[in-house]
Amino acid sequence: MTTPQEELLPGTRRALLHRIAVAQAEGRAPSLVAAVVRDGRTVWHGARTSVDGHAPDENVQYRIGSITKTFTAVLVLRLRDEGALDLEDPLEKHLQGTGAGEVTIAHLLAHTGGWAAETPGPWWERTPGALRPGLADVLGDQAAPHPAGRRFHYSNPGYAVLGALVEEVRGVPWEEALRREVLEPLGLDRTSVRSQAPAAGGWAVHPWADAMLPEPVEDFGRMAPAGQLWSTTGDLARFAAFLARGDDRVLSAETLREMRTPAAPAEVGDVADGAAYGLGLQIQHRDGRLLVGHSGSVPGFLANLTVGVADDVAAVVLANCTSGPPLAQVGADLVGIVAEAEPRIPAPWRPLRDVDQAVLELAGQWYWGTSPVALRVMADGLVSLGPLSGGGRRSRFRPNGDGTWTGLEGYYAGEALRAVRRPDGTVDHLDLGSFVFTRQPYDVGAAVPGGVDPEGWRGIG
Repeated sequence: MTTPQEELLPGTRRALLHRIAVAQAEGRAPSLVAAVVRDGRTVWHGARTSVDGHAPDENVQYRIGSITKTFTAVLVLRLRDEGALDLEDPLEKHLQGTGAGEVTIAHLLAHTGGWAAETPGPWWERTPGALRPGLADVLGDQAAPHPAGRRFHYSNPGYAVLGALVEEVRGVPWEEALRREVLEPLGLDRTSVRSQAPAAGGWAVHPWADAMLPEPVEDFGRMAPAGQLWSTTGDLARFAAFLARGDDRVLSAETLREMRTPAAPAEVGDVADGAAYGLGLQIQHRDGRLLVGHSGSVPGFLANLTVGVADDVAAVVLANCTSGPPLAQVGADLVGIVAEAEPRIPAPWRPLRDVDQAVLELAGQWYWGTSPVALRVMADGLVSLGPLSGGGRRSRFRPNGDGTWTGLEGYYAGEALRAVRRPDGTVDHLDLGSFVFTRQPYDVGAAVPGGVDPEGWRGIG
């Protein structure tokens, strides 16, 4: 059930409708549906169609293609968070007989396993899954085109194998694990492996004529975890809200941050486009905005889910054509329309509930060599460290409960921050991954590596 569309201003709603109308008309899509999520709630739904008087709503299913991969990645991360596996485990530790060698679970999640992009044999998206009854039929006996861990190379078979990994560890079919662990807790009752009415038909539109051809609908079998799912804008809007904020019944916000952290080296063309890949999520920078999500395409359908993390705005766009509107651009534009027309209103500033004096005394200005930085104590229990102004290394740090903190992003991600004290209990310096931060530049009274010239600061003289 969507919230009233009046939550968006009339001008914003018209701009959103105009954008999808242009996309459907110029992309020659038989139908196109979209939804926008703000602050975790669906605030707009729109549709355009070539059939008079028959606009699809948020409950009509479309095939979502590779957005399925994000669902599969969520299942794998759940296993990791439960301690059933480690992402750095070789795949063969949990799923034998794949010939994966040094390929790890993390490699497959990030498409850095070096595996082929597609299965051997006929085009898997247009042929029955019964042609590929086992993993050997999905992988074939061809050599991997790239060494493991060296480069990003999108692999559909890799996600089919991740689905088989879920089955092996859980002891239930991938479809059952997905329903029980993700779909039901999040209330995604219109997302399914096979279509459930009402559902759109998939079409191919002739490239040089305004004519259409129905596309076959196949059950992908073993390849299902790579692209089988059907869903709706209503369900995917709820899934987008989950990807932005987390839900402890499925995955924590911290694990979702990990999923949207770049995990694969970008290709040359992708670097220019500001694109990267995390763990089951595509990452891109457009118009100064960080966007995460996933696109999908199978014969007859296009799909896109885009989350603007900083703006807390997400968009879902679905169409029933094999090629047509550039949905990744449309999704980014829908996010941008709302974020720019109705900027996010920050939550009220609130002070700390409890002030830890031992932490408070660390707040303020420090120096790494001669570079001034500021340590700030934040109301959410984190501390931040970064330059007083301009660019440079900066990060937030979460407390570990033992007087140390761990970096959450950037250069200092995963690095330990601690206050080094003198015998009398006063702070000598901060240690951050062996970097020393002192209260004065090259403080003569602190343990600066290499020491400080005893004659101190001087002129040229």
